[in-house]
Amino acid sequence: MGLYGRYVAAGEWRDYGISSLKDAAIFAAFKRTAENPQFRIEKRPKLRMRQGQYAVIGAEGQVLKRGNDLRQVLTVLERKLIRIVD
Repeated sequence: MGLYGRYVAAGEWRDYGISSLKDAAIFAAFKRTAENPQFRIEKRPKLRMRQGQYAVIGAEGQVLKRGNDLRQVLTVLERKLIRIVD
């Protein structure tokens, strides 16, 4: 939620959704409520021994990062938040 708060403060995200499915938990972040999510953070425990149980998925469905450590997987979003200021 700390990462979500920083994106809200930067004006990038305005809404979120949480889904709890049979085989996955999904956190989706939206710029506007009526749009598709900009990012989804998924937890799929069955993938723990394969690709990693956590994944960050982009707006078009591309997997940006996958792994077993949530903090490490979220680094891909941390880099997108950093901007150069003149």
